[in-house]
Amino acid sequence: MPSDLIQRPERAAAPAVPGTAPRRRTRVFALAEARWAAAALALFLIALPLQLTDVSAWSWGPLYAAAYVTGGWEPAWAGLTALREKTLDVDLLMIVAAIGAASIGQVMDGALLIVIFATSGALEALATARTQDAVRGLLDLAPTVATRVADDGSESTVPTQELAVGDTVLVRPGERVGADGRVLSGVSEVDQATITGEPLPVAKEAGDEVFAGTLNGTGALLVKVERDASDSVIARIVAMVEEASETKAPTQLFIEKVEQRYSVGMVVATPAVFLVPLAFGADLTASLLRAMTFMIVASPCAVVLATMPPLLSAIANAGRHGVLVKSAVVMERLGQVDAVALDKTGTLTEGTPRVTDIRPVPGSGLTEDALLALAAAAEHPSEHPLARAVVDAARTRGLAPADLRDFVSTPGVGVTATVAGRTVTVGAPARLLDHTDDTDDTATIVAAETAADLEEGGRTAVVVLLDRAPVGVLGIADRLRPDAAATVADLTRLTGSTPMLLTGDNPRAAARLAAEVGITGDEVHAGLLPQDKAEAVGRLEARGRRTLVLGDGVNDAPALAAAHAGVAMGRAGSDLALETADAVVVRDELATVPKVIALSRAARRLVVQNLVIAGVFVSGLVIWDLAGNLPLPLGVLGHEGSTVIVGLNGLRLLRDAAWHRAARATR
Repeated sequence: MPSDLIQRPERAAAPAVPGTAPRRRTRVFALAEARWAAAALALFLIALPLQLTDVSAWSWGPLYAAAYVTGGWEPAWAGLTALREKTLDVDLLMIVAAIGAASIGQVMDGALLIVIFATSGALEALATARTQDAVRGLLDLAPTVATRVADDGSESTVPTQELAVGDTVLVRPGERVGADGRVLSGVSEVDQATITGEPLPVAKEAGDEVFAGTLNGTGALLVKVERDASDSVIARIVAMVEEASETKAPTQLFIEKVEQRYSVGMVVATPAVFLVPLAFGADLTASLLRAMTFMIVASPCAVVLATMPPLLSAIANAGRHGVLVKSAVVMERLGQVDAVALDKTGTLTEGTPRVTDIRPVPGSGLTEDALLALAAAAEHPSEHPLARAVVDAARTRGLAPADLRDFVSTPGVGVTATVAGRTVTVGAPARLLDHTDDTDDTATIVAAETAADLEEGGRTAVVVLLDRAPVGVLGIADRLRPDAAATVADLTRLTGSTPMLLTGDNPRAAARLAAEVGITGDEVHAGLLPQDKAEAVGRLEARGRRTLVLGDGVNDAPALAAAHAGVAMGRAGSDLALETADAVVVRDELATVPKVIALSRAARRLVVQNLVIAGVFVSGLVIWDLAGNLPLPLGVLGHEGSTVIVGLNGLRLLRDAAWHRAARATR
């Protein structure tokens, strides 16, 4: 091997990034809910220091009143609307509680309640808007125009919405496919990761199916349209995400499930506590004082705080360790899961092809480094993902591609270049080994057997020819995340069942990876389109399983939306997956997923503890007030004391020790 093929590396050039869809993103203050919440917060922050400095109430009272109005009018209206439908809505109860606090002199407490409630509503509205943005932005992946070819061969540019089944379209190199269809002629590689999640472009030739929105490679394709734009795979992804989001049964926190009955009971009981003693001749003042005391001690403050601090503390703790959980409802759901479905590419794997095997042909005279340098030199100008994997592998070993000339890229075959005066060809074994000078010689047979062995192991084989003779084979595969096998084992222990693998990749690659991480053959489902993944999750849910789906791509979004809880990998996750998911693994540390499930279960246990504490305090104080003579200050002290106790108990999950205990619980 000539020494001038191995040189010192130069600074790597940034790889070209294919065109992506423009990002849609609703601005925070474009939402009315956010503007009202911000106004209420600003008024509260101005009024609070004025009140604390003991200036006249005329200076801070109107500010608090304005905060009540700006932050409370929307939830009050929503509550009154629900009341017309004979439903006692939490919005209305919160407003009544705030007004009640103001009526007994606790103006600041009521204003704070309004601000917290308005902010919560604004965040919910923002999350909804961002999800809708991501769904609408998915449609931007599909081009708006396409080149239609008439029967006489003439070409015209038409909107993709006007394409009809049976039309023929021309897809030039670098363009996105305009419609679902089948290739009539031409050879190219198509990046269809948005649809199938496959990490590498797929070779397409006559008779192969292509999907709207996928990115064509270096060849030109003539495609016959087989589906209307409204029925394309990408349009159906949008429809499935929207449908799943709308039809998913509304879930509530545990405490909210009993809130209606408790609230109705309290509304009925308070007047009764006042009126019944009056009917038997009790003193008006004493009856009113007893009723006020009852209203305070029976108030569900401690019961409400029994739920929120543990869940919010768990959310904060998870966030510090790289998992963004979007709401308290989601945190509660994560602890309920008893089945897991995992995506492959970008989730269990890193989503980037890498050279895994370097096998020189015996007798070629090449070492592994020499073979890799030779391939990298020929592949250096190419933008194909396999080419970038080869060049990156050479650079990692300290090898830099030599100068080359006469570079030619043939779609579906490979590349050819002249390196140091010799012809180097790198490409698909099936294409190149049939066109060598002698298909019966030993080198060709060994190269073919090596390629077959690599492909049998789930790798993509790339053969290297030097002056038309095979000199080696490279194996390329998507690398498994280091913590993938341990994560699968932890999830199995937590849920009591082996996770299911749902992937659009080919069955051979899926089976190889499943075996590496410990997923059994019956749980491996490969070659799936997005709707197939959602249907698989739907079948689990229909059997009563509460399923967690872990994915990262556009093709995972329908399954993420349909699942009991959806978790997206954040670093390489698509916008649609990130917005559709209930939680995001921000640092791409797969091992945090079972830990956050265990943390959620710890939060649920703490909620039960708090409910017991709150129930004991509330029932004890109520019985004392009704059967005896509970002094109002003592009632307030007992009520506030129980609230503080359950609040502090819930905050225990803020400590790092809680995360470490959750980690131990997964083992």
